[in-house]
Amino acid sequence: MVTVVLQPGGERIEFPRLNTVTQLLGKLKLKHTDVLVIRGRELLTPDRRIGPDDALIVRSVISRG
Repeated sequence: MVTVVLQPGGERIEFPRLNTVTQLLGKLKLKHTDVLVIRGRELLTPDRRIGPDDALIVRSVISRG
């Protein structure tokens, strides 16, 4: 089971199986340019694989300029 915490807000979602960050973002209907996907202390790129017991944080990115 892959556990995902959405930030801000702290909503927790579990997925039985995911293969890649791209697949995760597709299920969440998010663009890779709008969020950071974090596993532990590592930022994950869209092509990275997700393991069956991973705990991920999906953090919204806000650009202010």
